[in-house]
Amino acid sequence: MENKEILKNILISDNVVEEINNNIIFLIKNIPEIKYMIGFDQKNPHHHLDLWNHTLYALSLSECDFDIRLSLLLHDIGKPFCFQDKEIRHFYGHPKVSATIANEILERLEFDSEDIKKICYLIENHDTPIKEKDIIENYELQLKRFEIQRCDVLAHHPEKLEKRKKYLEKTKIMLKI
Repeated sequence: MENKEILKNILISDNVVEEINNNIIFLIKNIPEIKYMIGFDQKNPHHHLDLWNHTLYALSLSECDFDIRLSLLLHDIGKPFCFQDKEIRHFYGHPKVSATIANEILERLEFDSEDIKKICYLIENHDTPIKEKDIIENYELQLKRFEIQRCDVLAHHPEKLEKRKKYLEKTKIMLKI
């Protein structure tokens, strides 16, 4: 079985976090950029977990959809390469950096160009509010984007979710879900 298929089987398993943990050596061998996420302290009050555990938690909340789970796996992969340390650590531009790194990973794993474009779009826009025009242009893609945003939001610090939850509720109404 080729690496892309093994990755798919891992990500669409019923217990995705357990399957990732059981296959961590395979993942790091094929996506070595993941090793920088493990134990990476986000040093930000909106995050109570290190980067890897934030990612795993977001994945644990997701519906079983390969595009969504692959996007969640890679959505913050750029954070260790683009943080700014001040009083609080920030990650300005991390969605674009993560999408660029994801593009390299997906090309290396021989994904087709349409899948790469879709996953990179979802990653690059995971922190950007969904607008009416986005929904009109591609409703199904925005449903996936919303699910990624929902999982990412809920994996943030529980005491810092109020504003993010309001965004989710407003967006659910726009999406009519």
